[in-house]
Amino acid sequence: MVGKTFKGLTDEMLAWQTERFLQLQTGRDRHIVFVRPETVVEVAFDGVLPSPVYRGGVALRFARVKRYRADKEPGEADTIESIYRIFEGRA
Repeated sequence: MVGKTFKGLTDEMLAWQTERFLQLQTGRDRHIVFVRPETVVEVAFDGVLPSPVYRGGVALRFARVKRYRADKEPGEADTIESIYRIFEGRA
């Protein structure tokens, strides 16, 4: 985990993701819904900062949701290593 964001989501996107994620639900813990990792989301951000809060040790600066990527499979998504390369200035 490298942050949380709801910025950039339109009402239409919120409605879509609520319906979609409930279809992918595998469990719940009070207000948290666990889902199968089948949906790729494109997130824009302005940089990467060190973070003691997130397990990955970094956080995305000014993260915002751009769109959901139906054209991408989960295996095509960036990994934490991609974020580390950006943080280290090697991307």
